[in-house]
Amino acid sequence: MSLPNPPVRPAAAPPEGSVEQWRGVAAEGQDDPGARGVTFLQHRSRALLADLLRPYVRGVAVLVVVVLAENLARLSLPWLVHRGIDFGVPPLLAGGSGTALAVTVATMALAVVVQAVARMAFLRASGRIGQRVLLELRRRLFRHFQALDVRFHDRYTTGRVVSRLTNDIDAIAELLTSGFDGLVTAALTMVGVAVLMLTLDPRLGAVCLLCFPVLLLLLRWFSRSSARTYRGVREASALVIVQFLETMTGIRAVTAYRREPRNQEIFEDVSARYRDANISSFKLIAVFMPAVKLTGNLTIGVVLVYGGLRVVDGQMTVGVLAAFLLYLRMFFEPMQEISQFYNTFQSASAALEKISGVLEEAPTVRQPVAPTPLPDPRGDLELAGVRFGYDPDRPVLPGLDLAIPAGQTVALVGTTGAGKTTIAKLMARFYDPDAGRVALDGIDLQDLADADLRRALVLVNQENVMFEGTIADNIAFGRPGATREEIRAAAVAVGLDEFVGTLPEGYDTDVAKRGSRLSAGQRQLVTFARAFLADPAVLILDEATSSLDIPSERAVQRGLQTILADRTAVIIAHRLSTVAIADRVLVLEHGRVVEDGSPAELTARSGGRFAALHRAWVASLA
Repeated sequence: MSLPNPPVRPAAAPPEGSVEQWRGVAAEGQDDPGARGVTFLQHRSRALLADLLRPYVRGVAVLVVVVLAENLARLSLPWLVHRGIDFGVPPLLAGGSGTALAVTVATMALAVVVQAVARMAFLRASGRIGQRVLLELRRRLFRHFQALDVRFHDRYTTGRVVSRLTNDIDAIAELLTSGFDGLVTAALTMVGVAVLMLTLDPRLGAVCLLCFPVLLLLLRWFSRSSARTYRGVREASALVIVQFLETMTGIRAVTAYRREPRNQEIFEDVSARYRDANISSFKLIAVFMPAVKLTGNLTIGVVLVYGGLRVVDGQMTVGVLAAFLLYLRMFFEPMQEISQFYNTFQSASAALEKISGVLEEAPTVRQPVAPTPLPDPRGDLELAGVRFGYDPDRPVLPGLDLAIPAGQTVALVGTTGAGKTTIAKLMARFYDPDAGRVALDGIDLQDLADADLRRALVLVNQENVMFEGTIADNIAFGRPGATREEIRAAAVAVGLDEFVGTLPEGYDTDVAKRGSRLSAGQRQLVTFARAFLADPAVLILDEATSSLDIPSERAVQRGLQTILADRTAVIIAHRLSTVAIADRVLVLEHGRVVEDGSPAELTARSGGRFAALHRAWVASLA
């Protein structure tokens, strides 16, 4: 009877038709860069990364110095080879002292040690900074996902949430741990080598630098092409995660409806799309790397021919030519680093765009800037002129007026789509009304701090969410820090203690994954105990007894007498045995109250809607 949430189709029960149609359904609500502009998200992603790195500016500066020291030591080696060949070896050949060669060799050994020590220091420091940045990013994401309202989570699939916190974070981690290092090293190497070659021999250096325009063109083409390709890789990867996760979480429905072949078809299609996206990225590398290597080999060939002729003519020494060849090798090696960096950078950029898109999401249910305090809630509820619809063109509540005084137990009944669950969600402020106001103790919910509202009002629905841990842990979820005596008292109040007493480990029994060690009815009793322990002024039960068998329901009804005492209660239920404990019954139809009275009064109205429901219920028990 409860109104369903706005439609979000899980992968466990994919729609009929082509796989392309499923892709469209899976993409609903995703952070598509095209929706707000790729340029905007790229700007926001860079701003996000800069903000994350801002607390570590000094550390990053130290890293730059360390990288400079490492690269200077590495760049000095070919120069020292030149010095050794041209100034260290000739004296030995002439029978003279080997001091110059020994000094050169010692300097080379020192440069190698400096390079190794700098590399070790960089890896340790960069790893520490990178992990702290990732920790902060995970914290922000998790905090923001929790802060976003139900409307967001209705459209943003669980698989996509997991993808943001795993795949996308991993892509950024790779950039932080190795990407920037590779880029800085490559840039310093290319600039340093160019300067040193021009210093050693300007004419041969100029010949070597003729390859520069070709390399720049290759890099420009690769960077533009890889940006599109790696965005496609991230999107395809997210689809694979969505399909896999939602199929596994809905495996019971998949098995019950024999959807394994259909889900396999969809998974194979999205996996093939992921494969094709990766193949496209490999094709780019397959063109870029051989082109760079060909350019490098041609340049080395030119240097050997031209440099060799100059050595023969006495215009250049053998040591300079040897240094040139070593520097050329160092010059073209970073091209692979640069291509690897582009792979990492484009993948991380796509991930940052998606994460930035999530962090840009603002809750539609906003917290007040200056909240009105609610120190001692009584439990008066009021809906005044409330209009609301999940779709603006299809209102569920066209304009509802309702007042529930403190301490009253009210039951909401009516057919599916009448607006019962929607009222419960508005009272719990999972949504804000499109018009009108929902008030607690005369204060508009939009003026209350979230902490005050959650302390004053608890909603228990039929989902029976169980968290990993023991029965005691799950009951104490309603009030962290509760003592074992308080936990047991809550269980006794709802009729759960007798069942727990039959378990070997009692309240320390692990509920297993999603409470699978408990029956549906037992899970509901745990959620009742959780709500009782929270001790709210207002308790809303949305189909909360739907999974209970008759004996359990009777036990819960006895417990409800205790739970509902001295507090406001709103009960949504099909079973009229649960409705019977209410002080007042509201019959809803198309978002309006069509009958209002005590259960006895409404049952006595022979032509009333509640009386008809009561007769049908009595007949079903016969």
